[in-house]
Amino acid sequence: MACKLIQWLKESNRYKHLIGGTLVGLLSDGPYCAAYAAVLTASALEYKDKAHGGAWDWLDWLCTVAGAAIGYGIRALIP
Repeated sequence: MACKLIQWLKESNRYKHLIGGTLVGLLSDGPYCAAYAAVLTASALEYKDKAHGGAWDWLDWLCTVAGAAIGYGIRALIP
């Protein structure tokens, strides 16, 4: 199971989206800030891919946004 997850994350550099989103969440001051920054960042990344001949990948977009939620969750737990 873990091997399939790692393989899925390597597909289309999803792990980079997850890590980047986590950093966005960790650096955000509030949940709305984290959500707003994550949606804008994910959309900009996907637009860049589409503008350079690629396709819009909703899974990459979701990995970035989910990473921000994880990052902000970690930040909220740290006093």
